[in-house]
Amino acid sequence: MTGTYKMAEKIIEVNSIYEKVHSYCRDYRCEGVPDFVVTTTLDDIYFEGIRSEKNDCAQELEHCKYTDDYLEELAVYRKIAEKMPEYDTFLFHGSAVAVDGQCYLFTAKSGTGKSTHTRLWRKLLGERVVMVNDDKPLVHVDERGAVVFGTPYNGKHRLGANISMPLKAVCILERAEENNIRRITSEEAYTTLLQQIYRPSDVSALAKTLRLIDRLREQVMFWRLGCNMDISAAEVSYNAMKG
Repeated sequence: MTGTYKMAEKIIEVNSIYEKVHSYCRDYRCEGVPDFVVTTTLDDIYFEGIRSEKNDCAQELEHCKYTDDYLEELAVYRKIAEKMPEYDTFLFHGSAVAVDGQCYLFTAKSGTGKSTHTRLWRKLLGERVVMVNDDKPLVHVDERGAVVFGTPYNGKHRLGANISMPLKAVCILERAEENNIRRITSEEAYTTLLQQIYRPSDVSALAKTLRLIDRLREQVMFWRLGCNMDISAAEVSYNAMKG
């Protein structure tokens, strides 16, 4: 089965075994000559099955029960993420929310509360908020700055949109009883960035991704937020980061 999709301004032809891949990506359908082609095989599905069993994050995905068509979705997104560094773009594990045309990207270890925190932003700011992607946005970085793109891979609640927004800040979340936020240096953020980006298996693509991270560190602000699950956490973080 074949479909054509546009993600982060690149047209991608996807050749799959199962139809579910195309249903999952339907909001990104497009026409045009592909910039690159992704083709999945049974070996790819087997690889994702083995990897998911070992992955701590798999606990969040128990409802999927690792069906072959679900595993193929993972294989497609992995192949896209492997290719994107060629186009100055990488996949980031985080929850991206936009307010007044500026994107704020929250990241943390799984289970910390990224999605909960962006939900509080939506509750606090209402219609001013647009959910860009709640799990795996793509980030494009060039000399003009960084831009966050929605992808079909937007979390178990499917929160996100086929849009792009300029990235204003990256915020690292930690649990805390009292809400607090502080500006941090790019050096302080570096370890977390490395943990939360998709790291390609191809050596040259990995090297390019690391260069993109270095460029990102020069262009956006970084914050560390200690937060509880109260709406006051959204007030604290938004008021600090909006500038």
